[in-house]
Amino acid sequence: MTEPTDLALYLDFDGTLVEIAPTPDQVRVDPALPAALERLRERLGGALAIVTGRPIGVIDDFLSPARFDVAGLHGVERRVDGVVSGGTADDHPALRARIAGLVAAVTGLDAVLIEDKGASVAVHWRLAKSADAAAAEEAVKATAAALGSAYRLQLGKAVGEIVPALATKGHAIRAFAEHAPYAGRRAIFLGDDLTDEKAFAVVNEGGGISVRIGAADTIATRRLDHPEAVRRLLYSWADGAPIDPDALPQA
Repeated sequence: MTEPTDLALYLDFDGTLVEIAPTPDQVRVDPALPAALERLRERLGGALAIVTGRPIGVIDDFLSPARFDVAGLHGVERRVDGVVSGGTADDHPALRARIAGLVAAVTGLDAVLIEDKGASVAVHWRLAKSADAAAAEEAVKATAAALGSAYRLQLGKAVGEIVPALATKGHAIRAFAEHAPYAGRRAIFLGDDLTDEKAFAVVNEGGGISVRIGAADTIATRRLDHPEAVRRLLYSWADGAPIDPDALPQA
């Protein structure tokens, strides 16, 4: 059986560790989650990281008082063993110059939210009616197109996010794998959205285990139904159950 210290575990946050909320700040974290992740990290010899579109600081707030290795903003920023690397808002003047226009384009649309993350920007329309949702999507697409090849539009569940072109969760996992304790280990990645498919591709290419959360089409090899199932699995692993990702349900 594979030893825990032969594995590296990468976890998406929204829709994977926690249920999707109507707005980003309404997410609720199971009180048992941070401590369970700390126990699991210890079993894995430290090789546990959160790979998310959220900024590192936001993940810290949600999982306080625990602190984990994190790839934030789809890999724009990364923290390993307490050391943060990557870009900041100041590194993206072209994007910053377009924010005001994007805000103006969605002003007046009902229930459309702009989430300015500094080095990326997301437009959410989960609560919007269809016409306003379509207008919000068109606005973020137009802004992304105007920025050119240095940025790309990443569409997810009722959200469009403009990110640096080279920022993907796949790149983030490759970067983690270059450093201890992740180097040389078999990767496991759990995610729930279109933004996670690039990471599934990287994990699959390396012989790891990719796990899609939910019922959507995917290139992942395994599947769990919802975040509650993810938490049950992680809690069992944290408390000493065998870590056997090959036994998870096929996608």
